[in-house]
Amino acid sequence: MPSPEFSLRRRDFLAAGAAAFAPALALAQGRRIRLAQVGTGGRGVYWGRSLLQNYNDTVQIVGLCDINAKRVEVAKELIGSGAPTFVDFDRMVEETKPDLVLVTTVDSAHYTYIIRAMELGHDVLTEKPLCTDERQCQMILDAERKYGRRLIVAFNARHYPQAKKIKQLLMEKAIGDVISVDYQEYLDTSHGASYFRRWHRIKEHSGTLLVSKSCHHFDQVNWWLDSPPVEVVGYGDLRFYGRNNPFRSTHCRVCPYKQRCQFYTDVTRNETSMKLYVGCEGEDGYQIDGCVWRLDVNIQDTYAVMVKHENGARLSYTANTFMPYEGQEIALNGTKGRIDFNMYDGGGHRDHEVRLTRNFGKSEVIRDFETRSGGHGGADPSLHDLIFRNPGAPDPLGLRAGSLAGAYSSLVGIAGYRSIERGGERVRIRDLVKL
Repeated sequence: MPSPEFSLRRRDFLAAGAAAFAPALALAQGRRIRLAQVGTGGRGVYWGRSLLQNYNDTVQIVGLCDINAKRVEVAKELIGSGAPTFVDFDRMVEETKPDLVLVTTVDSAHYTYIIRAMELGHDVLTEKPLCTDERQCQMILDAERKYGRRLIVAFNARHYPQAKKIKQLLMEKAIGDVISVDYQEYLDTSHGASYFRRWHRIKEHSGTLLVSKSCHHFDQVNWWLDSPPVEVVGYGDLRFYGRNNPFRSTHCRVCPYKQRCQFYTDVTRNETSMKLYVGCEGEDGYQIDGCVWRLDVNIQDTYAVMVKHENGARLSYTANTFMPYEGQEIALNGTKGRIDFNMYDGGGHRDHEVRLTRNFGKSEVIRDFETRSGGHGGADPSLHDLIFRNPGAPDPLGLRAGSLAGAYSSLVGIAGYRSIERGGERVRIRDLVKL
């Protein structure tokens, strides 16, 4: 069972969406939520479009900001917004007076804008991960206490219909107490390779994929178990991308090996990428089609992590980024049975299944969960509804994720890569950050 201290903390961070949260206050006053957004790359455009198309009755985008002056103008056009654009974050916040600041920048910059928004007196919604190292994490938690603002982390993986059903089954003790979790993540040669073309390949920007990508998965497990992680052991290697190839270039457009390289991608066929990235390269030099074999790749492409939770449960997690198909295999092993969640997309098959198997009982596929259309299998609209339509509504499954949830999910990844750096040493969460 979670300790009394953790139970108190969990009540605190689940309360992040309660009536004191500025969006709830705005809606209660019968007006739209004033939202200012910083970071207008691909993810930022996705957020902006979704809000404009689906929540225009409850949300007003009042400002768009990016350090790339050309990109923010292109993003404004792609989103379809009439909001003013800025390259100066402070100026945007001071002039637009938002209820909420949305942070969708490069991962390593999240903490900068989260903290500054709080200093200026505003609540914050940030994309995952919360942070990319322990120093950033401590600074965010300290700032939240100091300035008394609210923070929500956009963990849409909690909102998958299957993930919500698993949470319900666990709360009902369908498999008793969870003893261990097996979590295997497969990224295919399209999705996985994309991280090694972009800024994610640089550890200083992403905190490795254990933070940038896997924080989603660590948050799912923390949430399912309702118990914080306390200790992590990690192993990881760069075995496929980066230096592991006899030839390389800087980026695909100028590559002399186009005919030989199976990872060659023609960005000129993607109109949005051409506008948002290639057309804006002159401002900052960032290339969306970087070579996956570049020698500056300093993250791993294969990971194995073991996590000990406060309630005694163990997580065994693996991630590989060069697989022939995309998918996940997740199993929660309890004292009274097991839940399997298998999700494949590719390799000639597509399958999403939740199976409950009870000890000394039957095995059944669970089908009685709500499905809906929208991004990430309906997870995105579920998340957005909770923030922008029902910010003060009851939350029996604990779907809302605040600063503590964001911290714990990032800290598992941070502890994982610190363990890798130290040759597989055990790393305690409490030694990284004062929670």
